[in-house]
Amino acid sequence: QLQLVESGRGLVQPGGSLRLSCTASGTTLDYNAIGWFRQAPGTEREGVSCISSSGGSTNYADSVKGRFTISRDNAKSTVYLQMNSLKPEDTAIYYCARRYRSSCPAKILGVDFGSWGQGTQVTVTS
Repeated sequence: QLQLVESGRGLVQPGGSLRLSCTASGTTLDYNAIGWFRQAPGTEREGVSCISSSGGSTNYADSVKGRFTISRDNAKSTVYLQMNSLKPEDTAIYYCARRYRSSCPAKILGVDFGSWGQGTQVTVTS
């Protein structure tokens, strides 16, 4: 049974950086696209980024494009989300999830993903 575990929670100042990790146990992620999502209190879940199974294709929400970078190391069954130039509006719980396909959807929607992790808190504040 696949389990995804997010790590890298933190409290950073605006303009700072943080790297989140999503590590799988129980099975390989080699054949799955992986997505990162976030949800702030009182808001709907937002798709942040997705990476294909090979890592050769990525996409991002407009709100994070140019600031966040998704990558993966299949040998370590881990997907990363490097977050730079963080803003207070990036504050949220961040989740990773897997897609039951190798490619990412054109629009990153939660309904296309499963095996959700428990989430990790990111707080951006001065």
